[in-house]
Amino acid sequence: MTQRLDTASASPPIAGRDELIALFASGEKPKHRWRIGTEHEKFVFRTADHRAPSYDEPGGIRDLLDGLTAYGWEPVIEGGNVIALSGADGGVSLEPAGQFELSGAPLDNLHQTCAETGRHLEQVKAVGEKLGLGFLGLGFWPDKARADLPVMPKGRYAIMLNHMPKVGTLGLDMMLRTCTIQTNLDYASEADMVKKFRVSLALQPLATALFANSPFTEGKPNGFLSFRSHIWTDTDPRRTGMLPFVFEEGFGYERYADYMLDVPMYFAYRDGRYIDAAGLSFRDFMEGRLEVLPGERPLLSDWVDHLSTAFPEVRLKTFLEMRGADGGPWSRICALPAFWVGLLYDDDALDAAWQLVRHWTIEDHHRIRAQVPRLGLGTQGPRGRDFRTLGREVLEIATAGLRARARFDGAGNDETGFLNPLREIVASGRTPADALLAAYQGEWGGDLGRVYEAMAY
Repeated sequence: MTQRLDTASASPPIAGRDELIALFASGEKPKHRWRIGTEHEKFVFRTADHRAPSYDEPGGIRDLLDGLTAYGWEPVIEGGNVIALSGADGGVSLEPAGQFELSGAPLDNLHQTCAETGRHLEQVKAVGEKLGLGFLGLGFWPDKARADLPVMPKGRYAIMLNHMPKVGTLGLDMMLRTCTIQTNLDYASEADMVKKFRVSLALQPLATALFANSPFTEGKPNGFLSFRSHIWTDTDPRRTGMLPFVFEEGFGYERYADYMLDVPMYFAYRDGRYIDAAGLSFRDFMEGRLEVLPGERPLLSDWVDHLSTAFPEVRLKTFLEMRGADGGPWSRICALPAFWVGLLYDDDALDAAWQLVRHWTIEDHHRIRAQVPRLGLGTQGPRGRDFRTLGREVLEIATAGLRARARFDGAGNDETGFLNPLREIVASGRTPADALLAAYQGEWGGDLGRVYEAMAY
């Protein structure tokens, strides 16, 4: 979940609707300036008893944040509490129940991305070892009920936790019990954004299948391969989903701005605090009719904040966010950006990927999205093509795209090796969740406590 890493609210007021649209255009960059941003979340647990630590307890989340300042991270304060860190590698922030997130810096190539991930994981492991904390790479807490989990002292989370049960049955699970990997990528123009949005939205369920890693709930199999993905189907229908208008003629910045104007608000940020605006209209805010800030019109920062409160499978800000993957181990943190960079950052690869999906109907997109949390690579795409076959074809395109980028490390390796974990998944036909279920039913003998050893960083 996107975090505000600054605590200032000063920004220009919005003069009109054109400024909302112009924000998206401000993200346009020539190809040589395209960058890769990678975010990943992980569960924090006590190594002694697998309990989720609270913020304030000795050796808890606050101490973990404090410990990382020894590596040059600067604290971000809200309400007297350290709630995030900023540094050369981006930002470290907290999800609602203490899930620990690295929002990486924008980088030129995947070698840098994986090195950044490695630095962060080595740092948190070193601090965690001193505190008796471990870190788990899964998409959903395998054995924790909501009541087992703490809540972090962040103003926006109190508002969201109150609002979520009013609009869906699984929103609290999304906030408290999920982890994801995300990739953020650039575009050159409105037309380039549209093509990348359509390709990535169509193929987001394939990423969900390849990274499916959440088959357990409260100590037993839940019937899904990606329960994290299923959760989004009943979180809040007005701010989630496959966005069928993206595939309609005429889609662009303006249409996405209209969508966001119709997404209900969560909050406004003023004078260092979050003001509850849950369910209210940003359109009313534009007209100075927001009940909780009567007479005020939004700042540009309010629009930026509001863009972070919609949760579709792909999200537009001044870049595109790929949001379909479960959390997972180190190698798959590097594999997700490799998958999307290979498809979207080379013109020939993007064209080839578009040819695979351009004839899919809106009904196809909705059916696939509904099936993939349970079926994973067994999902049937259009024309009878199963996702294992589709995955093989898409990985060939991504490999060609990465090879064409010709970004090499010091040993002369290009970026294609980062796709190896995904090639292994497609070759075996087993998602990560399938492998976990096989272990649970086999060598673990039904003892889910074994997952903490198997999936810890």
